[in-house]
Amino acid sequence: MWLKDKVVIITGGSSGMGKFMAARFAEAGAKVAITGRSLEKLEQAKREIETHPDQILTIQMDVRQVEHVKHMVDKTVETFGTVDFLVNNAAGNFICPAEQLSPNGWRSVIDIVLNGTFYCTSEVGRYWIEKGIKGRIINMVATYAWNAGAGVIHSASAKAGVLSMTRTLAVEWGSKYGICVNAIAPGPIERTGGADKLWESEEAAKRTIQSVPLKRLGTPEEIADLAYFLFSPSAGYINGECITMDGGQWLNQHPF
Repeated sequence: MWLKDKVVIITGGSSGMGKFMAARFAEAGAKVAITGRSLEKLEQAKREIETHPDQILTIQMDVRQVEHVKHMVDKTVETFGTVDFLVNNAAGNFICPAEQLSPNGWRSVIDIVLNGTFYCTSEVGRYWIEKGIKGRIINMVATYAWNAGAGVIHSASAKAGVLSMTRTLAVEWGSKYGICVNAIAPGPIERTGGADKLWESEEAAKRTIQSVPLKRLGTPEEIADLAYFLFSPSAGYINGECITMDGGQWLNQHPF
């Protein structure tokens, strides 16, 4: 297995897509550092996904805090010896009309999604540059970063920034250091908890499924398999790309 003993950091790794990605990487033999704000949830995730002792490292941290991010990298290197891959998965979102969104609500999502992604990317990237490591990064975005989504102006703005960051660093760090930076834009995914928070009712959930040409929700396993592929040797020439996995939803003229 090519991923055996490789080291992956996944922010927001205690639940949802982050946990499923951690499980996929661990199954393939990787050593995985999962981060989040709840130590209890992190330890529960560790128990669920660890395939052999000392394979999963839990790090309680907040991506909005630069000192926490530095500790994340230092602790991972201290425990596993290096870092090979990074998944920026930590996120925050809620439905709110733009005219009702408070400055604190705006700031909270921007800080987690946009600033947090930059802090983690910057800290890991500097480590790779110093060590001469040609690492890879996956940033989790959303189709409304370039399309549209009423009620998520904070998240859409943050994700658009992350998408721009992805492409900018793919060029800058790719050409100078051989570091690849890509993004995944999931559609509505079952069993993650995130989609449920964005659906106002059972009827809204049904309308969402109907908006997907394939007439189903995606699975977190499908997202995890895509992430696995992007870190594989077969994807070594993919750089600066955003791969959408939404069943064709964003192409639908009437997504909502």
